[in-house]
This record gives sequence, structure tokens and C-alpha cells, in this order.
Amino acid sequence: MTIWTELSDVPFAVEYVDAGGLRTRALRAGSGEPIIMLHGTSGHLEAFVRNVAVLSEHYDCHAVDMMGHGYTDSPQVPYRIPGYVQHVLDYLDAQGIESAHFIGESLGGWVAGRLAADHPERVRTLALVAAGGTVANPEVMERIKASTRRAVMTDDRDLTRARLELLMHDPVNVTEELVDVRHTIYHRPSFVENIDHLLCLQEMENRTQDLLTPEQMGRITAPTRVVWGAENPFGDVPEARAMSAAIPGSELAIYPECGHWPQHEHADRFNKETLEFLAAQR
Repeated sequence: MTIWTELSDVPFAVEYVDAGGLRTRALRAGSGEPIIMLHGTSGHLEAFVRNVAVLSEHYDCHAVDMMGHGYTDSPQVPYRIPGYVQHVLDYLDAQGIESAHFIGESLGGWVAGRLAADHPERVRTLALVAAGGTVANPEVMERIKASTRRAVMTDDRDLTRARLELLMHDPVNVTEELVDVRHTIYHRPSFVENIDHLLCLQEMENRTQDLLTPEQMGRITAPTRVVWGAENPFGDVPEARAMSAAIPGSELAIYPECGHWPQHEHADRFNKETLEFLAAQR
């Protein structure tokens, strides 16, 4: 299955939007209430290709390359959580979106959670998918930093594959096309030049200052669903349970035989449950 075949029956557009001065790539499909999809560290909007077709039958889907990621501009400043949040707010404003549903995976969940805590009027519902940012684990941070840097600084396609396989419980989910897409992004000159800025949240001083705290999560008023892989290499299940406990009224789903990309590895279940969750909030 390729990206093109995933989207073959879907009218969609890949567009570039001026979001606060950053040329921002987004894939849009569908109509209705908007859903903003935010990927993880060193990721890109293709993380959601298995979700767009189904969700866009009912919603206006926006899969967005975040600041410094994918084909969005890479400003020459450290990429910290307040900056990511502002970029998403700028994207909403540029698209004339007053409020949206959010699906945030990994770093994208961290950003969406902080946005929901600080700007509740902009968030209708929240899905935190293997969301990062509630703990600072030196071993995990080093794993992310080292594996990403190796893949970016060395023109070896197998290192890009290894970085993607780190996300999955079953490496069959790492297609040749997905490797090609990420390898090309990783070796864009602006991406290579700004890799230290992109990885700055894997440095303890930066991360601890930007953590999504229990107090912040306690201020989230949007209906929230926490989705986690039982074999998530970047966070154990107790981390998900603590996150769900901190967010008032949130739901928790643990997917067995699943790594760091539940929305991709178990797309059928994720799409079905997401639609049910959204419908229940109307």
C-alpha cells in the first residue's frame, strides 16, 4: 500500500500557507468541522495518510508539517513548545479557523495539549496519540537524538529506515515509499542545517522548562482521548495512564501489538474509534 493508493479515492490538495511568516505545507481533504493533525519529532504530514481518507468523509482534515519539519520553513531558532504552539495558532488564523478538533501524535500531542491548556477556545476535542512531553527520560531522549542525527547526517537510506522502524511494533508498516519520503526530507539542506534546533527538546534543560505539567493538563477542558501503543518504545503504559488521570474526564485506549504510531499501525481501529469519539461530542 502506498501513499497514492491510500488517497486514491480522496479529493485532496497539498498546499502552502503563510502561517505567521512561515511557508507551511498542509494536506487538506474533506469538508465540515476542521481536524488539525500534528506529527512527531522529525516527522511530517505523511504520518496521517492512513487516516485522512476515512476521516475526511466527515470532516475537513488538515495534516500539517509543523515548524521546521517536512517542507515547512525552518527558522534558525531553537524549536521550543511555545514556538510550535504559536505556529499552529498562526496556521488556524491563516485558514480562518476559529476552533478545531486536534489529533496530535508524539511531539504533536505535546503541542496540541499545551495549546488546549492555554487556548481552550481554539480546541473542540483532543486526541493525544503516544503524546510526548510529560516526562524527561534521558535514555529515551538520547535514543531519539542519536537515531535522528545519524539518519540526517549520513546519506544512508538504511539509517532512515531504522529511524522509522523504531516507531513501529511491526516493521512491515515501514514501506519503501515512506522511507523515500523521509529520507528526502532528512537531506534537505535547511533540515540538515537546523537539526540542532529541531532536536533541542531532547536536551534536558530545554525539555524540563517546556514539559506538559499536571497543572497544565488539569486545565484542559476539551473532551480528550489518550491513545497509546502497549509496546511504545518512547514511553511506557504508566505514562499514558498518568496523562489520562491528569486530564479531567479523558478516555484512555491502549492498543496491543503497537508501537509509537497507533494511528498508522492500527489505522482501522483508530479511525473507527476517532469517528465514534467525535460523534459523541456533538
